[in-house]
Amino acid sequence: MAKIKKKIKTIKVDADKCNGCRGCEIVCSAFHSTPRYSTINPARSRIQIIRHPLKDVWLPIFAGEYTPAECMGREKYVIDGKEYDECTFCRATCPSRDIFKEPDSGLPLKCDMCEDEPPLEQPKCVEWCLNDVLVYEEREEEVEESVEMEKVETGLVSMIDKYGLDKVAEAIARISQKD
Repeated sequence: MAKIKKKIKTIKVDADKCNGCRGCEIVCSAFHSTPRYSTINPARSRIQIIRHPLKDVWLPIFAGEYTPAECMGREKYVIDGKEYDECTFCRATCPSRDIFKEPDSGLPLKCDMCEDEPPLEQPKCVEWCLNDVLVYEEREEEVEESVEMEKVETGLVSMIDKYGLDKVAEAIARISQKD
């Protein structure tokens, strides 16, 4: 496998600044609606604010990878005198919770950094965060180039569920003729 330079995009979260306004959830769900900005449904957002009102904690969590099985992690953590369970910080879509699942289809959601054509300067949640809780960072790293077939298969199954096998097969045939 060849080494390639890859642009790594991250969003740094300063949870101490979050006041729970949920502006990031709203703009994310609007940006990812079809057609764009046509609806606002925070359940479709790729960022969720985990709230512990009695402990005065607001924690932005981004949707990460899909995991087909529930994990065994049930540890508790104490940070600044406040207790959290492991699921609070988990970014995965898993069978044991409804967070980061598309409400209508149940398909897993994942933060895509608002990739768009033309590319945006920064993700919408960062742009609309009024308290500088979210900070966008980019860096270049050399990585091994690889294709994870499990991700390809998960994507194909999702597209087949949504559009049907015939439509997906037609699209693949069209794409393969371009090469």
